[in-house]
Amino acid sequence: MTRQQAVEGTIARCRQQVNDAIQEDLPVSQPERLYEASRYLLDAGGKRLRPTILLLSADSLADAVPDAKPYRQFPAADSKQVDVLSAAVSIEIIQSFTLIHDDIMDDDDMRRGVPAVHREYDVSTAILAGDTLYSTAFENILRTGAPPDRSVRALSELATTCTEICEGQSLDIEFESRGHVTPEEYLEMVELKTAVLYAAAASIPAVLLGYNDAVDPLHSYGLDIGRAFQIQDDLLDLTTPTEKLGKQRGSDLVENKQTLITVHARQQGVDVDSLVESDSVDEVSEAEIVEAVGVLEDAGSIEYARQTARDFVQSGKERLDVLPDNEARERLFDIADYLVERDY
Repeated sequence: MTRQQAVEGTIARCRQQVNDAIQEDLPVSQPERLYEASRYLLDAGGKRLRPTILLLSADSLADAVPDAKPYRQFPAADSKQVDVLSAAVSIEIIQSFTLIHDDIMDDDDMRRGVPAVHREYDVSTAILAGDTLYSTAFENILRTGAPPDRSVRALSELATTCTEICEGQSLDIEFESRGHVTPEEYLEMVELKTAVLYAAAASIPAVLLGYNDAVDPLHSYGLDIGRAFQIQDDLLDLTTPTEKLGKQRGSDLVENKQTLITVHARQQGVDVDSLVESDSVDEVSEAEIVEAVGVLEDAGSIEYARQTARDFVQSGKERLDVLPDNEARERLFDIADYLVERDY
């Protein structure tokens, strides 16, 4: 079995465990339309990378790798049983909440290969669905059975994470109307908008299970690989075919979103605003995107972004020295690499 096959197998196993838990923890209730909309993106799929990282973090700390059978409990440092799968579901619910609201703000039509929630239902229902997921995530993380002090700390971590995600999204919107953004400003935005949820996923098991010495290193691991993940997403937006990407290739460029690629290109003197003439994602042609990518490659901006992502991955892996030397830790190493090697 190759390393990539092992990583994909681990992700598939954890994804199935999380999917089963979502069915249990987030049932369709009344009013039915609201809960169907809340579950819509969760049921549409997704790689479940963040909850996978959470489960692997717990696996490593517990010094045990679970078998393929769905499970809910892990041994804590004090031999108590903690249901970290509830925390994994909370992380995925928060991710879904952010996607619903992002699509509304960006007026995107598609997500995960299906119509966005506000397109499938309506804007009001989509907003309510996102809000429902938001509150459900906090309810769920209190169901782990961890001691009260750890539960409160995990809840606080999740709440802070949600606030930071909103701050990052606000910066992202602000950057669209700014002609100059520095790489440092971009990376701060990415840390808030994207990386903090990876940081929460990696560190919350250490909080719940009582391994305090591992909390900060795992949080830093999540921040590093989360930054790398977002940079790779920005690269994929330019380099992956529309059919595989699940949305229009080059949409970030058309919508004038600041990425590390465009920030660097501007520093090299590229007139990024003129790379694509089309004002709408629906109107942009493949030829326009291909030509724009060529300009960005010639400026060294795409390679600069790739190398920056690799550097973050390396930094993140170095944080894992705090964990026991076991198979779960190796998978956390491998997933860090996977985040910048994936092509979708």
